[in-house]
Amino acid sequence: MLDRTVAPPVQPLASVTLPAADVFSLPNGARLHVLCNAAQPVIRLQAVFKAGKWYDTASGVSLLTARMLLEGTRTRTARQIADEVAFYGASLECEQGFDRATLTLYCLARHLEKLLPLFLDVLTEATFPENEFNQLKTRTIQNVQVERQKTSYLAAERFSRNLYGATYPYGVVFNEKQFEQTTSEEVKAFYHATYQLSHAELFLCGDVSTYHEQLVRQTLGEGIVTEKPLEKLVSVAPASGPALDYVTVPSSIQASLRIGRLWPALDHPQTHQLQVLVKVLGGYFGSRLMKNIREDKGLTYGIYASTGPREHATSFAIGSDVNAKNADVAIKEVQHELRLLQEDLIPADELRTVKNYMAGKFANELSTVFEQCDKYKSIIFYDLPSTFYSDFLKEVDQVEASTLRELAQEYLSPSSMIEVIAGPTR
Repeated sequence: MLDRTVAPPVQPLASVTLPAADVFSLPNGARLHVLCNAAQPVIRLQAVFKAGKWYDTASGVSLLTARMLLEGTRTRTARQIADEVAFYGASLECEQGFDRATLTLYCLARHLEKLLPLFLDVLTEATFPENEFNQLKTRTIQNVQVERQKTSYLAAERFSRNLYGATYPYGVVFNEKQFEQTTSEEVKAFYHATYQLSHAELFLCGDVSTYHEQLVRQTLGEGIVTEKPLEKLVSVAPASGPALDYVTVPSSIQASLRIGRLWPALDHPQTHQLQVLVKVLGGYFGSRLMKNIREDKGLTYGIYASTGPREHATSFAIGSDVNAKNADVAIKEVQHELRLLQEDLIPADELRTVKNYMAGKFANELSTVFEQCDKYKSIIFYDLPSTFYSDFLKEVDQVEASTLRELAQEYLSPSSMIEVIAGPTR
């Protein structure tokens, strides 16, 4: 009979190796990365450009470009694009991030040939119709106005500004007046300067045959080799602002907390050990912050600690929403947990639980070829060693409590943190 009082045994995870990608330099200068897995008859094709917020030439221009990409081309209206994608049961979307913009197509493998001309059309012939452009600007402003009624949004916005500095691309805050003045001509110029197919990183993964590979190479690899887009040179480094800041939201009964600092980049030699430290603190449901501030004190439904790697700077942040009257108590408890990690060794059973959790989560994140490709993309974009993820399990498993205490002493001092509270008038 099964004894439910005894947890099932945990088997150590063996080494994990990402599948190798085949990389091709196309005639027009683009690079094609191919990862094959025939488990399901589905393909994902992505074209990635240096066209994120980092490269903004006007307020919100990268966001507007990405969101307008599917609003029409020289040969197709927005409705025709949507109908064609729907007819083949596919998905096509463009996302803008802090560093890059990505056009993503999901489709059945047998439909890739039919959809590739549409993919190319959107990439090279977008027209940015004026009426849709103005509607998008209006909707975006309205959405931000709604979001800025939330303490969580305001705390995150102010935290980013204070962490990186108001003039650093990652710290620039949405300015409604400046955004309203951004023109469709500026968006078109940004599109032609940054969405250059000859400088794209193309990622093709899934049930990919030699025929599919040749289709992509022929469709997306031809054309003119353009000059390399100008790299954006930022004259200022990330510069943290006020250590303590309060954003007043008069009608709120809730307060949102953001506590953190700049953090070592992914190429730091102890990056995997630092991830273990963050997990112990607040990276999973059984973390110290959750046990203290949610389970013991009952101050919140949830609290987290995480890192945000980007290509030019990385952040560490602790975040939570609490009753406004408990904000100061919650911050003191956060500081208490930071000091404990600096002073005491993590008990062996707690450390083993975290290591097992991280190994299991990592294995789960590699369950599909699309997730494997996402890991591979990180290696490419962050210029990491090819063994970055294969080393992960070994370094996590071997890290000692004494090493984590040393890292906490270096990186988790309460005095090094920026604190932001968004809540009611004090």
